[in-house]
Amino acid sequence: MMKDFCGTPGTFLGLILRMTQFIFAAGSIASMATTTSFFNLTAFCYLIASMGLQIIWSFVLALMDVYALTRKKVLLNPVLISLFVVGDWVTATLSLAAASASAGITVLYFHDLGQCHFGEECQKYQISVALAFLSWISTSISSLIMLWLLSAG
Repeated sequence: MMKDFCGTPGTFLGLILRMTQFIFAAGSIASMATTTSFFNLTAFCYLIASMGLQIIWSFVLALMDVYALTRKKVLLNPVLISLFVVGDWVTATLSLAAASASAGITVLYFHDLGQCHFGEECQKYQISVALAFLSWISTSISSLIMLWLLSAG
């Protein structure tokens, strides 16, 4: 039965997916924002913006999951699932693009060109990119679950 499908909105696993998205995106922003010169590179600014959108989206859906769990309801409304599909795919695409662009800049600028003279700052960029990819992985899992629910419903 579809109500028992793992990761369905309003279930405990759905809440865990949203919380991991939120935590990884917040960690990515925190790691990037604590550097002194992230604003000099457009890809890093894009990463901050993308992860900010991911935080808002995941937080709102986590609140909906908490509400559904406390009311013991599963959110299987077709219109709501359609909204989740579109939102998850948009945020997943933006997150992947931002993480990939930032990873490319990190590799090019800091490793290939050897212009990373600030060891701790370089590590923060790398941590931020890694957390952005982890956020994308959990978002892509969620978006595939939503797509599956939409097609099965």
